[in-house]
Amino acid sequence: MANDAQLTKLKIVAYKDPEFNDKADDGEFNTLLNPEKYTFKYAIESNNDQASGTSDLSPKFNKKLPEDLELEFLFDRTGVIPQVSSDEEGIIEDIEKFKKVVLDYSGEEHKPYYVIISWGTLLFKGSLKEMDIEFKLFKPNGAPLRAVAKAKFQGFVEDDLRVAMENNQSPDLTHLRIVEEGDTLPLMSHRIYGDSKYYLEVARVNNIGNFRKLKAGTRISFPPIAKTNP
Repeated sequence: MANDAQLTKLKIVAYKDPEFNDKADDGEFNTLLNPEKYTFKYAIESNNDQASGTSDLSPKFNKKLPEDLELEFLFDRTGVIPQVSSDEEGIIEDIEKFKKVVLDYSGEEHKPYYVIISWGTLLFKGSLKEMDIEFKLFKPNGAPLRAVAKAKFQGFVEDDLRVAMENNQSPDLTHLRIVEEGDTLPLMSHRIYGDSKYYLEVARVNNIGNFRKLKAGTRISFPPIAKTNP
């Protein structure tokens, strides 16, 4: 097991704006203890309008909604966690700091802050959807020593990125694609631009050293032609 110096903690950073440029005051939280698991939930929105002259409802794909993220946060000041000291006030201060980041709202938009949650390979942008906090252990004076916060975050995608991810084929937009087995950069460039000659510029933009060997599952950004061929 990694020691304290090597341990990477899950981090939440709050922002006031949907562009994630304006960081909230004291808007950063590091977990006391990393979660045991996290869950992504995906949903598809369909259109159930009935066509004229027909009797059946044939759902048609409308769009893929941003994913939701479910996480559990453990707060513990009993002293059983080596790197977390006990506290006379229990976990109240820890929870209030956590709530300030995920539950406080931006005064301009009157909604919870936009947050970026990062840990290992997890990188999630969204905002709090709902949360339950269950208190489990108390001091003789009633101060809580242990609690579990079950939080659901709704994913958020910036407008320009959303357009690209919805697979619009316009060469004037930035596109994101996931490499599949058998894909080559010239072939993928041809699909986007109608011409494979842009693959070298795509390789440069994505810092791809060996474009002949693309790893399946890699995400590649295809910039607008106007930027690759002025």
